[in-house]
Amino acid sequence: MLIPFAVYFSVRHCIKATWINDRDQFLAPNKKWEKDTEFHNDCLIFMLFHGQNRITCKEGINHFIPFSEKDIDAAEAFESHFMLEFIQGKIKISNKKKKGQQEFDFQSDELESTFIPTKPLIFSDEAKEVLQAGKEFFKHYHEQAKDKENYNPNAALYDIKAHFQGFNDKGKMNPPQKAKDEAYKDKLGELNYALKNLAKKIEVKVYEYEFLLE
Repeated sequence: MLIPFAVYFSVRHCIKATWINDRDQFLAPNKKWEKDTEFHNDCLIFMLFHGQNRITCKEGINHFIPFSEKDIDAAEAFESHFMLEFIQGKIKISNKKKKGQQEFDFQSDELESTFIPTKPLIFSDEAKEVLQAGKEFFKHYHEQAKDKENYNPNAALYDIKAHFQGFNDKGKMNPPQKAKDEAYKDKLGELNYALKNLAKKIEVKVYEYEFLLE
């Protein structure tokens, strides 16, 4: 169900809410979106790097790292390579989970054939730009934090932001402007810029597939 959830997340967040569109009603889309693999892949990447992705390694294993340890200079092995293997088309479908293997149960043959990739995902130029910016963002964290006591190789997007931005006395994460690392702020800005371009691409499909009506 990863791709349908990524689509749901992206459709909800790719269009900035304003007083004009805040009451627009999302609808059951037409069936065309189900066959658009580029749309699926765009939504997956958008979800992985969007600010509303609050996955944190402090609440369990982080399965959402789309890179290898070598890609981002991690000092230790990740607990999970699920997302990277999903992107590479290496997730195996079986009736039982086997120890030590990335195998998962799926109840629907249609779901398996439609949304579980059997070969590496092909990304649009906009998604590639987000992936590259995200790679540099993650890499900067590992370069700066791997010698520190609180270093965690499994850090998620949210954890990295928390590391550099910190929290106020009410437990709310500080805005990026509070970060002391200027390189971090530059890399976050580059990531957000790439995300905006990808959001514009996804927005076109939101109306084409009638998640919203114009």
